[in-house]
Amino acid sequence: MSFERLAQSLNQKHQAGYLRQRRTVEYEKDAIICVEGQHYLNFASNDYLGMRQQPEVLQAWVEGLAAYGGGSGASPLVTGYSQAHQALETYLAERLNREAVLLFNSGFSANQAVCQALFSEPGLILADKLMHASFLDGAMACEAQLRRFRHNDMSHLASLLAGIQNADCLVASEGIFSMDGDAAPVESLVALCEQQQAWLMLDDAHGFGVLGENGLGSAEHYGLSQQQVPVLMGTFGKAIGTAGAFVAGSRELIEYLVNHARHYIYSTALPPAQAVATLASLRLIASGSERQQLQANIAHFRSLANQAGLLLTDSQSAIQPVIVGDPHKALALSNGLKERGIWVAAIRYPTVPKHTDRLRITLSAQHSERDIQALVDGLILAREALPQCN
Repeated sequence: MSFERLAQSLNQKHQAGYLRQRRTVEYEKDAIICVEGQHYLNFASNDYLGMRQQPEVLQAWVEGLAAYGGGSGASPLVTGYSQAHQALETYLAERLNREAVLLFNSGFSANQAVCQALFSEPGLILADKLMHASFLDGAMACEAQLRRFRHNDMSHLASLLAGIQNADCLVASEGIFSMDGDAAPVESLVALCEQQQAWLMLDDAHGFGVLGENGLGSAEHYGLSQQQVPVLMGTFGKAIGTAGAFVAGSRELIEYLVNHARHYIYSTALPPAQAVATLASLRLIASGSERQQLQANIAHFRSLANQAGLLLTDSQSAIQPVIVGDPHKALALSNGLKERGIWVAAIRYPTVPKHTDRLRITLSAQHSERDIQALVDGLILAREALPQCN
């Protein structure tokens, strides 16, 4: 019988502790979620600033729906590109000091599009070992040779760059890494790429909205020009609280993507109402206090966790991983927290490398000091129930 291997594969994943299952969220408000009739403090969301539920953002959605309807109705190159899309692209280009911006339906499609459009001919991609799967999948599906340098290891990257001869080369890193929460050594990346005349691409999915004077991410935070970072990608589904993504760069790059990026050409454009809400969220973030509250919550959590003797990484971002190293123990700790009314996801291979299975705690501006204290107390109790875990 065909595809008998499906059941075998699922059983193997279950036995190894890697089986994934969905849980239906029935209700969510102010960092509280309801799953199967039970309420939990939510420490697993990428909505770092709580923008999904901001009244101004929701009102913008309503106004966008009234003006443009529920969807875009076509791909961008037919009739799917509206004034709402153009306004969002113009806002981003002006404030990021880029010549042009192109919107995508997701960060996954944006990363895939960049790789496959830029490397329809042979070239070289040098990617950080911990780059997101969306980028790595795109790199492996294009005509470039993919080589990965050790995470944030500039000496290793320099050795790989030294061997480049007459090849288009793209160096790729994340601004804030999605599973470890640490930052890339951006200034060193810029210097190395300038020396070797390679292009630098930053996937700023987890920095955009949080970093920078106006919340415009790593490029604003480090003052990076278009020449220093020729390809900048950011997403709206995390700190911005909506959905979709963008690529920013030179006008030539964006025009090239419009003509060669299949993920853009052959996809229905994101709903205009979504673009309206995204622009409203960006403006609100620039003038609001949510980013300051998030930083205060990060500092408070790290202080309490250190006092409690919990082992943390060096992450200073909203992503605070607790490395366990075993998928079964990670699941047990996650379930132990759920028994205490706290939702924290267990992240396992292949999302993270083997033996680095973890709890991925994400903090939000919506959390109160009491919420964070409850999290730390829950971690202590869950750890005590598994004394073999650090």
